[in-house]
Amino acid sequence: MAFENGVVSSESVTEGHPDKVCDIISDTVLDAALAQDPNSRVACETAAKGNGVILLGEITSDSWLGGDTPDREERLKTLAQNALLQIGYNQREFGTNGHTAEVINLLTGQSPDISQGVTAGAGLHAEQGAGDQGMMFGFATNETPQLMPLPIVLAHQLTRRLAEVRRQGVIRYLGPDGKSQVSVAYRNGKPLGLSSVVISTQHLDGVDHARIKDDILEHVIMDVCQNWVHEGTVFHVNPTGNFVLGGPYADAGLTGRKIIVDTYGGIGRHGGGAFSGKDPSKVDRSAAYAARFIAKNIVAAGLADKAEVQLAYAIGVADPVSVAVDTFGTEHVSPSQIEEIARTRFPVKPADIEAAFNLREPHKNGWSYKQTAAYGHFGRDDVDFPWEDTSIGDSIRQEREAHQPTLL
Repeated sequence: MAFENGVVSSESVTEGHPDKVCDIISDTVLDAALAQDPNSRVACETAAKGNGVILLGEITSDSWLGGDTPDREERLKTLAQNALLQIGYNQREFGTNGHTAEVINLLTGQSPDISQGVTAGAGLHAEQGAGDQGMMFGFATNETPQLMPLPIVLAHQLTRRLAEVRRQGVIRYLGPDGKSQVSVAYRNGKPLGLSSVVISTQHLDGVDHARIKDDILEHVIMDVCQNWVHEGTVFHVNPTGNFVLGGPYADAGLTGRKIIVDTYGGIGRHGGGAFSGKDPSKVDRSAAYAARFIAKNIVAAGLADKAEVQLAYAIGVADPVSVAVDTFGTEHVSPSQIEEIARTRFPVKPADIEAAFNLREPHKNGWSYKQTAAYGHFGRDDVDFPWEDTSIGDSIRQEREAHQPTLL
């Protein structure tokens, strides 16, 4: 969906939000498995409540995570507890505390029926097939340097700033849990300014609400949004008045429950599949990265101002059953040419996607899945994810400028 006129809102949450806590723990487990065995098959779900964490799902791996080693339970507990501590759950006042959290492990091995579908040469197909059926979407727009919708860009920047001022001691009374929501006014498809900004942030007991509002306005909202604020912008800071109890203590968390926060903030469609805790054989994750890669490079190439790409798969089959591109009438060449480029210039088979982005050994390229788990998987300016690269789009733009008729 591409909004042309009116007010559009997107939200983000900090890493201390209970659902993000679970995403981070799930991706921490995934990183640990892939670091020792790049061929690990992982589908780790996490649930959190109070001071307890439950690990669920499947792992098949030659690492200690996939075996029956004597210290497996203790090492899993350490992974989860350390993740909580790194997020900031290290004080008794927050209810959830990585020093003392209980961790229950219910992880089992992957189903052999699924395994034969995604293992090259197994099952009915010679190539590595998709880990499940489904459709994945990618989106891009030229309204921001990140080629992302402005509402979700600002929402993520606000929650990242919340975490920064907490960690750096700029605002010392903040807790790890928090949310942002921004509403952007559009006219003719272009953002004009902010209609409203909402920040809800956990804090220690006894802090005056007026102080919280003043600090958040000065150190968070204006730091991020100053260029988009105008005299009519409305600010809501902790609109209920108090936010002492937060995180898993106040609300249960689950992996994969913030899929709109993870993607485009509600601008553009979503196939419904979550990302965190899944190894790249799961096209819910890897093909969503590929769809973003295609959409972003289409826009970077100047082929369209906006692009949405859908990839769809059948379990066990390598080739996508469909590749579709919607440019919402903003294309600068024919839609059939754009769709041909999407089909022929980019990786769309599961094995090709894994190889193009080196999804099984991310640490060798300086990033981790844990880094994707909070503040969005797309349009980040604090980490170089390979699906954000626009070199193919740059090449296509240069080819267009050179008037190569064989391409367009």
